[in-house]
Amino acid sequence: MTRKILVVTHRGRPEALQAEVTTITELERAGIEPVFDPVVTTTDHVEAVIVLGGDGTVLRAAELTWGSATPILAINLGHVGFLAEAEISNLRESVQRLVQGDYEVEARPALDVTIHPGRGRDVVRAWALNDATIEKSNRQRMIEVQLDVDDRPVTAYATDGVVIASSTGSTAHAFSAGGPVLWPDIRAALVVPLAAHALFARPLVVSDKSRVGITITSTSGADALVTMDGRRQVDLAPGARIEVMVAKHEVHLARMNLSPFADRLVRRFSLPVNGWRARDGRDAATSDRTRGTSSNVGGGQ
Repeated sequence: MTRKILVVTHRGRPEALQAEVTTITELERAGIEPVFDPVVTTTDHVEAVIVLGGDGTVLRAAELTWGSATPILAINLGHVGFLAEAEISNLRESVQRLVQGDYEVEARPALDVTIHPGRGRDVVRAWALNDATIEKSNRQRMIEVQLDVDDRPVTAYATDGVVIASSTGSTAHAFSAGGPVLWPDIRAALVVPLAAHALFARPLVVSDKSRVGITITSTSGADALVTMDGRRQVDLAPGARIEVMVAKHEVHLARMNLSPFADRLVRRFSLPVNGWRARDGRDAATSDRTRGTSSNVGGGQ
């Protein structure tokens, strides 16, 4: 049987289209048949996925691989590119290593999302790799929500929204909203309110064995919406309820650089590691070690 690898490309970027040509050449040279999104809507018959784009394109690939063990190799053509493993400058080498099986597989926790949208509509079951974000529909009015964990009430507040993120998503929308960074091997749900009007509106980290519930109160004067990974959206009426748990399924990423997550975090955010006044040469050595001396093939969360 012919070996097949799926190529998912951000078709709005000229550099991604050029990278696609290079990828096809390398795959065909190795005797691999490249197949393409959206022609392919499932990864049942492919051994891996190559993503040419930013994190949004990786999320598209995750939709195609959801429920399977197919690994995703992400080539970064975006900005931060936390989910990317390799840079475009290492494209040929990365494709060759993928074909040869020279990589490790990292399983990333995802979220199961159950949506009771209200107004008599059917329950919607969804999932997210990064986050499920509940937001107000009308920017002029806040929504009122009640938060519970395992059906036990925790707090209630008026807010612009709530982000419920996985550990992978902790460096995305939740991070921008003031949430903590979770190491990607942590199986937990992160709850981060968006501009909540309340004295207690701190981020919460919830066990993977617990269920987070968000109810749009019936007295809330505004509709809302919930968006999974910024891609799939469901409208919510007052009285709607969203329940989120860490999923049993995981998304599998092909890793070629096994550097510690702390080093990747420093590189992607260009974090200062020696303070505003370097005290001695050891600080500079630490900076050099975390920023530049690791393999060129790598990066991402």
